[in-house]
Amino acid sequence: MKKLNDILSEIGISKVKLAKYLGVSRQMVYNYLEMDDVNLWPLEKKMKLFNLLQVKSAEEIDDIKITNDFIKHANSLINDNSSMIVDKGNITFDGLSSSDQTLLNDIVFLLKEDLEEDNTPTTSTICRYLYYFLQAIETTPEVKYMLAYVAKSTGFIDPSEFKFEDEDNQFAFEAIQYSAMVLYNNGNLNKERLIESHKKFVQEIQIKHEEKLSRTQELNSAKVQALKELGYTEINEENSTEVLEKIAEIQSRKI
Repeated sequence: MKKLNDILSEIGISKVKLAKYLGVSRQMVYNYLEMDDVNLWPLEKKMKLFNLLQVKSAEEIDDIKITNDFIKHANSLINDNSSMIVDKGNITFDGLSSSDQTLLNDIVFLLKEDLEEDNTPTTSTICRYLYYFLQAIETTPEVKYMLAYVAKSTGFIDPSEFKFEDEDNQFAFEAIQYSAMVLYNNGNLNKERLIESHKKFVQEIQIKHEEKLSRTQELNSAKVQALKELGYTEINEENSTEVLEKIAEIQSRKI
């Protein structure tokens, strides 16, 4: 089985992709790979594995030679879009490249599997926080650096890889994040300082919320005034441009 694991690792087939190909959960793949012999696998799954590796028996796995043709065959089966098991519903992957479609499908597959295997509030909360995390990318560039830091520190990508245009900022962020994680993992932190720091963290967020609420109330007030001055009772498709221009004019009067 070590040979099989080595082959999968060398040709870049992850447990998630193998699970999709075999039509089982990721945990089941781990269970299969921990068995002493491939012949102990269910017949259907074993035959799919043989097809992937282009062998006719478990014994032939030890003699497999990794070639370009072998890798091309394996990846064509693994990445075959017909093996996607995610029900996309109203989501369409049209317009995305083949590699992006595969990546997006892998993400959805992984989240769906985690939710199915562990339906506790914790897993649901993690997925919800991830959703907020992705939304924050548009307004908070540091979110990208966080993603890169995690991918590097967990060994998924080379630590010297910099894919974002603002490399200097990413470099600084990773250095600071590393220092913070060293302090966190050492455990010898001053409790009083942590309490004070977290208090400031909460206060800053509250201030941002209050500013956002104030801006929203100001905008609503300007909207009401604009409708009144224009003689409308609501914003609709026909008058939206005129109303928005009036709102901008009202806001400019306060400058």
